[in-house]
Amino acid sequence: MTAGILIGSSKYVEAIRDKLYGEVKTLQNNGFQVVLNSKERGEYTFLGCNIINPGGITDYSNEELFLLFKHYIANVVSEIIVNYWEPILIRKLIKEHYPYFSEQEKENLAQKTLRFLNQCDGISANQLVYQLDRKSKILHKAIDYLHANNEIIIDGFINFRLKEYLNELREAVDMAVDELMMEKEYNEFVRLLQYFVEIQEPRMAEIHVVLRASGIFQLYDAKGSLVKSDYLEGFVAGLDSEINYEDLLISALITIAPQRVILHFHESNMYLESMVTIKNVFGDRVGICPGCDTCLYQRQ
Repeated sequence: MTAGILIGSSKYVEAIRDKLYGEVKTLQNNGFQVVLNSKERGEYTFLGCNIINPGGITDYSNEELFLLFKHYIANVVSEIIVNYWEPILIRKLIKEHYPYFSEQEKENLAQKTLRFLNQCDGISANQLVYQLDRKSKILHKAIDYLHANNEIIIDGFINFRLKEYLNELREAVDMAVDELMMEKEYNEFVRLLQYFVEIQEPRMAEIHVVLRASGIFQLYDAKGSLVKSDYLEGFVAGLDSEINYEDLLISALITIAPQRVILHFHESNMYLESMVTIKNVFGDRVGICPGCDTCLYQRQ
């Protein structure tokens, strides 16, 4: 029995060929002959995959064997789409729907989109799980398609058979855009605060920001004295010199505009965002306390 399937694609032909060779090794190891050939047809390259059963070496019927062969091909198609086409599809969506972003911002969006799709920042078990989920959905679509067809063009298959997958990519792109816009707004906010700090005369040489175990901030001067509420011109009035709002803390620091800011809390705690903002606004004026009696006392 000889049966053949054609895979057409305008891109990543060599990657498809390599994947096919990897997939058919299992069949070849079981005594089947698999012949691969290619031909050009316009902008597409078609890879022909033919399986030959040289003498009934399996209990499968010819029809069952051909269906099994199609499953191998569908697996190749799904892997190529997720691992090779996906970044191209994302960049195409960004270009079509968000043309007003700069090239650098578009590339930033592409990377953010991939991170959202994989729900992580690097190669990990979780990333593989999310990729396998998308691949599984594409695999089932490819199997269904190949059950009725002996030829598949990946470009058209993506455009006409993977609408849900493309919608998933579009949703991830939209999430990336939302994040980028928030980052831009945050950066503008930081630049404005930096300007306020630069134009103000420092009202104190050094100030220490201490986070109490209760989650409330307190400000101390270089001598270890608590900064009084009236000195902050109403920012902390009525709070008994305790600052329990992160934005209020940043406002107070900008008002004082100290030459040096020492933070007595660590990056692992719940106020990491405030710490990052303070660092961004005050730059090299900021120092992190490695641990002192004040830190230990306030955590009790």
